[in-house]
Amino acid sequence: MSEDAPELAVGADAFVEQGAGHAVAVVGAGAVGATAAYDLARQGADVTLYERGTVANESSGRAAGVCYDAFAGPIDAEIASDAIERFRALSGDETFPFTECPYVWLAREGDDRRADAIRGQLERMHAQGVVALEMTADELAERFPALRTDDVAVAGVAGGAGYTDPGQYTACLAAAATGAGATLETETPVSLEIDPARIVRDDGTTETYDAVLVTAGAHTKRLLADAGISIALKPYRVQALVASCDHPEPMCYDATGGFYLRPHPEGLLAGNGTEEWEADPDEYDRAANDGFADDLLERVRHRLPDAADIDLERAWAGLCTATPDRDPLVGQLEEGLYVATGFQGHGFMRAPAIGQRIADQILGGEGIDAFDPTRFDGDEEFDVVEGMGVTDD
Repeated sequence: MSEDAPELAVGADAFVEQGAGHAVAVVGAGAVGATAAYDLARQGADVTLYERGTVANESSGRAAGVCYDAFAGPIDAEIASDAIERFRALSGDETFPFTECPYVWLAREGDDRRADAIRGQLERMHAQGVVALEMTADELAERFPALRTDDVAVAGVAGGAGYTDPGQYTACLAAAATGAGATLETETPVSLEIDPARIVRDDGTTETYDAVLVTAGAHTKRLLADAGISIALKPYRVQALVASCDHPEPMCYDATGGFYLRPHPEGLLAGNGTEEWEADPDEYDRAANDGFADDLLERVRHRLPDAADIDLERAWAGLCTATPDRDPLVGQLEEGLYVATGFQGHGFMRAPAIGQRIADQILGGEGIDAFDPTRFDGDEEFDVVEGMGVTDD
């Protein structure tokens, strides 16, 4: 292990060298790719992690860092729970921070559709063993006095939650992957060839692998298209900001107001600003829209009425990825070719579990049937739908 690589030895005794002699390329050093590279290398695979820029250069570096297990579907709940446990286990003073913090999601009076959806979600979460409480406005006010609650119809509160710095997490896992034997090649744009799976560098040199995993976020669709493979994926633009103020617990998603917020070392982080149309991952505007910050901070002040002097520090835009059914594409596309993308804004918070599962699948384990990327033909027409939301399905 290199001197700079963090030691992430959690559960190492349970691993066998399933990947010995198995050459794997991972394309994209975001949170999912770095995690998968780490788990592959821990199991003995010969891993090369390619990144056209720097680690966490794109969506992972622009993510909110909100993490929670408040999912109602069986596989989503399982993955989210595993991810939270792994954030807890791997975090530390010498790796990355993970701050435990309750997650609240709420609907306002008069928003009956979302209020009913939250109640339905909570019932299904309880059936999956997710620890989450339903609270009235008065109960919420007593538990979280920083929040305005007089307009709240119903709220859910999940204790399996927290926040972290996405860039630090991703850099830590990439460094740990190299410490476990992986090779990291940054500033290295590549393209793909299949049958057999090959990586092609810009200078024309190629490397053949037993498996190639594409975790290139919003760039995944174009990268695969250049290799002749279509996937049902659309990148879309989201916005966020950091503001200075005193913001204690909790993390909060105001479903009616259409925004989220969480504590941040500089005060608070808030966002959404989802644009429900496809964005160009090479040409999108990385700066926030004019007026975005003023509008969002007005909504934040409504929910945090006692927070004094909320002043904008910075605002930005990033990309998320959508699929027709709002579930991600994770698994094998073709012989030797795998993908992990389409997370509807939930990719970072599930990265510890998704990275581990796709690594296991590449080395002969089972995939996630519900997320099988071949369930679509790749030419489906569909609308971009905001990833963070409440539904009654």
